[in-house]
Amino acid sequence: MALNHLFFPAPLFLLSLLVIAFASGDEYSPNQDLETPNIEKEDLLSTIIGIQGLVYCKSGPKLIPLEGAVARITCLAVDKHGFEAAPFSFLSEACDPKGYFFATLSPSEVEDNRKLKECRAFLELSPSETCNVPTDVNKGISGALLGSYRLLSDKKMKLYTVGPFFFTPEPKSISNGY
Repeated sequence: MALNHLFFPAPLFLLSLLVIAFASGDEYSPNQDLETPNIEKEDLLSTIIGIQGLVYCKSGPKLIPLEGAVARITCLAVDKHGFEAAPFSFLSEACDPKGYFFATLSPSEVEDNRKLKECRAFLELSPSETCNVPTDVNKGISGALLGSYRLLSDKKMKLYTVGPFFFTPEPKSISNGY
């Protein structure tokens, strides 16, 4: 009877070793390509950055891709001595017929050895006369922080995704009951 108590923990121990071995395997995870940058440890602009997103016109329940819309990317910067410098802004290319925009920034485009510390994407322009009121859905007005990125090794690019952003036909009116 005492002999059974000695052999019972051995299979349990082996099973736990197998579970640990399988759990530490190199299985693919959908979020494996995403990295959250540590801004204090690395420069945001140590390589080319790309920003992509979608812009729609939201009219009632309809979402219509907004061809020709433009996003603005604004980055806080510090100079070579670590003092805050003027923000740096640039525009995306106009959205394609599916509402997709793309913007890039390379280290050579940043002047005076400034370092970018935090970048945000904003709605900038709607080409539509009937759907041109920006909304703050997904921070289209207040600015969507560039957080996680996907590293495109072949293009030496950190690719950030924001949005989707939305314009509406008219501002929502607030009725006071008068």
